[in-house]
Amino acid sequence: MKYKMLAIDVDDTLIDDQKRISANTRQALAEALSMGVKVTLATGRMHASAKQIAAQLKLNVPLISYQGALIKNLEDDTVLYERHVPKEAVQHLFEYAERHRLHIQAYVDDELYVKEDNEKIQAYSRLSDVPYRIEPDLGKLSSLPMPKVIIIDEPDKLDAMVPELANQLGDQVHITKSKPNFLEFMHKEGTKGHAVAYLAEHFGCTLSEVIGIGDSWNDKEMLEVAGLGVAMGNAVEPLKEIADFITRTNNEDGVCHVVETFILERNG
Repeated sequence: MKYKMLAIDVDDTLIDDQKRISANTRQALAEALSMGVKVTLATGRMHASAKQIAAQLKLNVPLISYQGALIKNLEDDTVLYERHVPKEAVQHLFEYAERHRLHIQAYVDDELYVKEDNEKIQAYSRLSDVPYRIEPDLGKLSSLPMPKVIIIDEPDKLDAMVPELANQLGDQVHITKSKPNFLEFMHKEGTKGHAVAYLAEHFGCTLSEVIGIGDSWNDKEMLEVAGLGVAMGNAVEPLKEIADFITRTNNEDGVCHVVETFILERNG
């Protein structure tokens, strides 16, 4: 068997635009699991949110969450890999958001915190299917371990911030986007690429035996380290440019197509 591990992004990859996993994809992944392939999720979502998706597929392996800043067992919540945003960077981001009146989200102990209730956090909560807590003084959380921090705003506004924040934060953090309006900050080793490499070694696989599937900027490092880096048909152009293979869209069973082609070998 050429490929022994499969790492799949969730939003706009595994799930369709109605946030569903198709019956065809479920069947294909079940067959891959029965063959002994290690199937995991590699998502920017919180672990609590990723667990809900994993339960639908009956996965029982460690999951990659927070863009790669956390790998945690499903069965007993044992942490295998963890990287936190440096505290100085967290404090800087909180102060930056306060100064520029930006919506910022913090994650502590797999719980989501925001300064105030608004449309941005409500939409995010619906998307990820997770609750959130209101903490008017977010600054007091800055000394606590955080796997990631997010600023949500208009895409062009976020794009303009990146050079400024990258210059201010230096090489302390990894900056990426999971969606056009989500600017995300992790530890420099909190990427999906780092996490996939760690998990492959944990499973006893070489990276050449790994398939990584994604659609967005935050999947870049995963596609770069995987033996077969797959971009969805609906992926952003920069990801398609580095992909080894471009599959169908998330509304056209793109993940199923990959599994059937490269693992079940049904498509020639």
